[in-house]
Amino acid sequence: MKGGKPMNVSYSTTPKSEKLMDMRLNLQWNDIDWRKVEENVNRMQTRITKAVIQGKWNLIKRLQYLLTHSFYAKLLAVRAICQNKGKRTAGIDGKKWLTPQAKMNAALDLSDKNYKATPSRRVYIDKPGKKEKRPLSIPTMYDRAMQALYAFALNPIAEATADTTSFGFRKNRSAQDACQQAFICLSKKNSAQWILEGDIKGCFDNINHEWLLANIQMDKSILKQFLKAGFIYKRNLNTTKAGTPQGGIISPILANMTLDGIEKAIAAKYYTSRSGKTDKKYDHKKINFVRYADDFIVTAESEETVKEISELIRLFLKERGLELSENKTLISHIDDGFDFLGWNFRKYSGKLLIKPSKKSIDKITQKISDKIKDAKTWKQEELIYDLNPIITGWSNYHQSVVSKYIFSKLDDIVWNMLQKWARRRHPNKANIWITNKYWHCEGSRKRVFSTEKNILKFFSDTKIVRHTALKLDKNPYLDIEYFDLRRYRLRKLKTPNKFETIGAEIIDCFCV
Repeated sequence: MKGGKPMNVSYSTTPKSEKLMDMRLNLQWNDIDWRKVEENVNRMQTRITKAVIQGKWNLIKRLQYLLTHSFYAKLLAVRAICQNKGKRTAGIDGKKWLTPQAKMNAALDLSDKNYKATPSRRVYIDKPGKKEKRPLSIPTMYDRAMQALYAFALNPIAEATADTTSFGFRKNRSAQDACQQAFICLSKKNSAQWILEGDIKGCFDNINHEWLLANIQMDKSILKQFLKAGFIYKRNLNTTKAGTPQGGIISPILANMTLDGIEKAIAAKYYTSRSGKTDKKYDHKKINFVRYADDFIVTAESEETVKEISELIRLFLKERGLELSENKTLISHIDDGFDFLGWNFRKYSGKLLIKPSKKSIDKITQKISDKIKDAKTWKQEELIYDLNPIITGWSNYHQSVVSKYIFSKLDDIVWNMLQKWARRRHPNKANIWITNKYWHCEGSRKRVFSTEKNILKFFSDTKIVRHTALKLDKNPYLDIEYFDLRRYRLRKLKTPNKFETIGAEIIDCFCV
């Protein structure tokens, strides 16, 4: 006898853990019910969100542990990194998970037991319109999957504790939401006149590791591995003493959590007095804060107030190892205008207009020009195939602002570029011959750059649609129906023809 049980006795029933392991080993990647996987992970994330709101931090730790050790979460983490743009870019180990079997094995092997992060591969990429280059760290596939796994457990906390007017790298939020919030703050006659344009110097590269380890609610040993992994450049190992590596999946969440609190710091000084009542010296409606990643604006009724807030933010950032960029942090008057997220905000005779910024227009013009120059020997079909996503992406981004004139102007610019491209290919042909070869009638348009298989898109074909303001108090893990309905309505506004046959009961079911 040992432990109250006879020795050498075989039991007919298999332990539950062994059955679960058999199920995992026999499961094939292509047979996975992803809807069930996502529901399981989302259910756990919702529980974490509720626990954050209730302030139950011991419960949060237990729920995070369950989520990061969940097989469903591991499957979803592997799928997340195998679906993004970097799936074919390997780290220093050269490994890629391209086959179903490799992905399945990766999910089975993913574990925090004795986990040690591998140094990232460091590359430098060009900054648009600038001579200096941006450092980019490329972790191994395994490290990326671990970051994605722990991001699932950290993101509900980040969402529940975030500044309400933070929009970058957040679930169900976009640059267009930030633009609309800025419009709300500045569009009225009595709105603030002065704006602080803030930019944080090397945000991802300089965040204080000690602050992160002391304030980020996740497994400290795992977080330390992410932060201290180092990087390889020119076959030399370099340590990381500060910052979160650009290219890491969890880095945007860590950066957001580092910057969250600026809005509350401003509110503590300007929105309330010691008695708890609104301070009459400051108008809540005129002092506003809008942030997208490390770019932000602050509005105020006077230049002096803006300078005060700028100093307050400097002190806030200093504790976290960050500082404002002297060159990019500016104070502007609304009548002179300012640029934010690729748009220009300016009042003309008291009316606020938001247009694509000159820098953004110059960038897209240069990008198309470079693409056409690279296509000297390409077939027309190949050039159209490469240009269409560029045109569609840029026009969709600026679809919600005053862009109609700019769209038409860009169409003319692209037309002239393509004319030069075509003439260069046929220097001995007449202009009418060249035009007839590459431009054809399509619908009501007499001259469209097209082939039998494909048509070059026009910027001006994009419909101008006013963006619907986001309800700032909604949480993506608790208010799922709100975001589903909002997503449906936005898509319907932008592409109404696709939704004409969908019954009104779809909306009604969300509104119940």
